[in-house]
Amino acid sequence: MTRTDKNVSYLPESKDRGHSPSSAAEGVEMALRILEGRWKLVILFHLFGGKLLRFSELERAIPSISQKMLIQQLRQMEADGIVRRIVHHQVPPKVEYGLTDWGQSLCPALDSMLKWVASRDDFAGKKG
Repeated sequence: MTRTDKNVSYLPESKDRGHSPSSAAEGVEMALRILEGRWKLVILFHLFGGKLLRFSELERAIPSISQKMLIQQLRQMEADGIVRRIVHHQVPPKVEYGLTDWGQSLCPALDSMLKWVASRDDFAGKKG
């Protein structure tokens, strides 16, 4: 039997980005911290494509989220620079939410995640 441990590389070297395993883990941990929360990804998908939605429109689009939770998630995403809050000074006040350029740049990464999950052979039986 031939030994393969010297022939097999467990982590691809990333020369263009300069990530070590620990710096890559830190980066992933930061990304997960920013996106953690049951509703953040759902909110993102409703805002992708340059959509501007009022709070009430988001509330109707995600009927199972409470008003308090929607406010909390939007505030966190705004503080993290993913969502922008646009206040129109009029009577009655009008507030819209949209993605920042940085927030919109998440779209390809999330699309890749969806394709990755869909590529799992037994995923089709677990939908729904």
